[in-house]
Amino acid sequence: MSASRLLSVLLLLQSRGRMSAREIADELNVSVRTAYRDVARLQSAGVPVYAEPGRGGGYQLLDGYRTRLTGMSEGEARTLLFAGLPGPAADLGFTAEMSAARLKLLAALPAGLREEAARAAAVFHLDAPGWYREPEQVPHLTLFVDAVLTRRAVDVRYRRWRAPQEVNRHLHPYGLVLKSGTWYLVAATDKGTATYRVAQVLDAVLGDERFDRPQDFDLGAYWVSYLDDFQARRYTGTATVRLSPRGRRRLPDNVPPEVVRAVDSTATAVGDDGWVEAVIPVEGTEHACGELLRLGGDVEVVAPAELRQAMAAIVGILARAYENKRPGGALVRDAQRSLGKDEAPGC
Repeated sequence: MSASRLLSVLLLLQSRGRMSAREIADELNVSVRTAYRDVARLQSAGVPVYAEPGRGGGYQLLDGYRTRLTGMSEGEARTLLFAGLPGPAADLGFTAEMSAARLKLLAALPAGLREEAARAAAVFHLDAPGWYREPEQVPHLTLFVDAVLTRRAVDVRYRRWRAPQEVNRHLHPYGLVLKSGTWYLVAATDKGTATYRVAQVLDAVLGDERFDRPQDFDLGAYWVSYLDDFQARRYTGTATVRLSPRGRRRLPDNVPPEVVRAVDSTATAVGDDGWVEAVIPVEGTEHACGELLRLGGDVEVVAPAELRQAMAAIVGILARAYENKRPGGALVRDAQRSLGKDEAPGC
């Protein structure tokens, strides 16, 4: 028996209200039998836990009972300071509230734990946006925070990638997700639940309409499912490529992890000079051309023919541009005309 686990059961009942033995067991990662024993031990210790039998029943504390056994361990105090990370909190408009909460938390801790928590907070910093790009401007983010918390509908004008690019949507916001420095809104529409990049929202108006968020909706589970579906829809075909040893080393810095994994799992040697041939997933000719050109002469497209021709065409345009001494814009246009096209194919 663990005293800390008994305290966890007590705090769960205090914070959640009625819980079944199965729910307690799942929360604490123990068996249902262990959950029954822990509740019985709490009752034996004089804690007023009573059970309601039948469907929808469970264990519950007597109304008004509150425990003061909320002492934190050193690790818990150290970890809790990360609950309000400054960057995301500022984006959401909670800077003042976060600072006040941190001060109150530190003031409530004993001196030793307060010093430990402060030391931990001083040596970690979150910088969410990725390298080589500026943080996105999200002027409507705080409006969506209000909508999510108050469960109010929002009318938006949204810019998407496919035509028509600008569309109007009536949304019931369910939650916000921060992914690699980019904020996303998860919301219900008349066609189901969808995901919107907050920076692509052109206008947003908070309405008076109230909505009920489904009780069984789990934002974390939805996001995992959304990412899996996105990956499945993202790649529409495959390409066969050859890579030099240096090209293979440069892959992680120039292509997504899925492409790197595909090379690692399908690579076969094509000679004694270290070059390999592999099959990789591709989103389309234009996107693949742009990614593979980053590797320069360390990659050769074998198939499909459409992608190989697009790579050859753009490389030919670049070669003509650098061989000719006239201004670049005119050179590229001349090269394009020589190909019989108005713009570079693929890329």
